[in-house]
Amino acid sequence: IPLDDPQTLQLFQDGNTIGLFQFESEGMRGHLKNLRPSGIEDIIAMNALYRPGPMSYIDEFIERKYGRIPVEYPHPWLEDLLRPTYGIMVYQEQIMQAAQIMADYSLGDADILRRAMGKKKKEDMDKQSAIFLDRCRRKGIDEKKGQEIFDIMARFAAYGFNRSHAAAYSILAFQTAYLKTHYPAEFLCARLADHGGFHHPAIYIAEAQRLGIVVHAPHVNFS
Repeated sequence: IPLDDPQTLQLFQDGNTIGLFQFESEGMRGHLKNLRPSGIEDIIAMNALYRPGPMSYIDEFIERKYGRIPVEYPHPWLEDLLRPTYGIMVYQEQIMQAAQIMADYSLGDADILRRAMGKKKKEDMDKQSAIFLDRCRRKGIDEKKGQEIFDIMARFAAYGFNRSHAAAYSILAFQTAYLKTHYPAEFLCARLADHGGFHHPAIYIAEAQRLGIVVHAPHVNFS
C-alpha cells in the first residue's frame, strides 16, 4: 500500500477518518482539517502531538507548516533533525539525537538524559545539565547557548511521545485509510463486525450512508 496515495491523503486532509485507528475522535478530525497533512510525516507527528501535554503545540506546528510563523531551530546543527517537525521537538528520539549531535552523547547516555528530563528531579537535572554543558563547551558551544538548548530539550522531553510508536500507529492508520478510500463498503462491513470499535455501530452506519452505501437492516431470510 503506497504511503503517498493522493486520494488517501485527501481523506486525512478532509478529516474523514471515522473508523481509523487513533484518528477517529472529533478533536483529532478537527486538527487534521487544519493541518491538511501533505505526507506520512505530518500524520506521524499529529499522532504524537495529540496527547495530553503536547496538544498545546498543535496550533504552533500547523502555523509553522504554512509559514504563518517562522520555523526556528535551537541551533543550526539541529536543522536536519527538526526539519520534518518544523523546528519543534515532537519525539523522545529527537531529544536523544539532539544530545548526540550537540554534546556527543552515546545512545545509552542520551536515554539516561531523556529519562532524567522526563522525571524532572532537580538533583538529576542539575547533574545532567553540568554534563551536557561541559560536553557542549568541548565542541565550541558557549555556555549560554548550551543552557538554552538544554532548557528547550527539557521542556519537550516532559511531553515527547515515542516516534517508534507514532510511526507504527500511523502506518497502520494509513493502510486502513487506503482501504476505506478504495474499498469503503468492505472496510465498513469489517468495522461494523468489530463490536469493540471506538464508536457505537450507529456511527459507522451513518458514515456508510454519508458515503452513499446502503446498509440493510437485519432480516430473518438474508445474511
